Amino acid sequence: MSQTATLEKPKAASLDALYALVRDDLVRVDNVILERVKNEIPLIHDIARHIIASGGKRIRPALTLISALACGYEGPRHVALAAAVEFIHTATLLHDDVVDESKLRRGLATANEIFGNKASVLVGDFLLGQAFQLMVADGSLKSLKILSDAAAVIAKGEVMQLMTEGEPETSIENYLQVISSKTAILFASACELGAVVAEKPEHESCLREFGIYIGMAFQLIDDALDYSADRETLGKNTGDDFQEGKITLPVILAYSAGDEDEQAFWNRTLSEREQLPKDFAIAQSLMRKYGAIAQTIDMAEHYCEKARQALAGFPQSPARSAMLDIVDFCAARAY
Repeated sequence: MSQTATLEKPKAASLDALYALVRDDLVRVDNVILERVKNEIPLIHDIARHIIASGGKRIRPALTLISALACGYEGPRHVALAAAVEFIHTATLLHDDVVDESKLRRGLATANEIFGNKASVLVGDFLLGQAFQLMVADGSLKSLKILSDAAAVIAKGEVMQLMTEGEPETSIENYLQVISSKTAILFASACELGAVVAEKPEHESCLREFGIYIGMAFQLIDDALDYSADRETLGKNTGDDFQEGKITLPVILAYSAGDEDEQAFWNRTLSEREQLPKDFAIAQSLMRKYGAIAQTIDMAEHYCEKARQALAGFPQSPARSAMLDIVDFCAARAY
């Protein structure tokens, strides 16, 4: 796809149908979460409430709920497992913000900025503990394996990302492995759980594939937006990835296409972390020069199409349509 075609705005996308279908169950998920962060230790309660109340679209637990609905499930198990998914996600956010020294998330001060790094890490551990308690209470070794494996892969992905920090010559293959481990695995697990609770093993693989592909697309677009969006759109400081020396696909593409002087710029700013006030604007101009943002969006749209294909043989239903809306919403985020 050409850069011009990539930047044509797609059709309007909305998650309204998704939330209309799972709204009541999402309320139940929030109730489970809030009940479990009630604690005699005020700091646990304060930090957990801060990050949980800071917003977000609850995409991951919503994927568990809508996947279960798409499989015809009518019981209660998906609610607790969706809460476990959100606990894992929230714990990783707390840990990520400490590692990245982030000051802003979803437009609000991060928990580590308010409460400090030590408290954020320890409360993240507490939330992971809550997730595992919910998994065990579900009583299914299969669901326990899916989520515990996901937690292990996420941790591995974080370490892999740390190893690529400040290394702009990182290969695209290594980058894709990082985001598959760090981000897409939880999307995949969230979706697969819907088939597990519904006892529909014939749907497990396609739902897992759908989750992997939509997770890859979400992360790719996040990485593009960090160099192309404004702060209000992104919900964090634009350029945080650049400041932190993170190696994302736009950087890899611009570095590999650049000349010797341009590669020296990336090495100075990302490897040596010697950044001047004007450097982020220079980074953006180099990405425009080589179409790095457009290529990143192209790859995200490729994964979006693979997500659609993963549901091609899935039974028609309002839930399936809502899942396809998620794909359209993901693609539209780039614009």
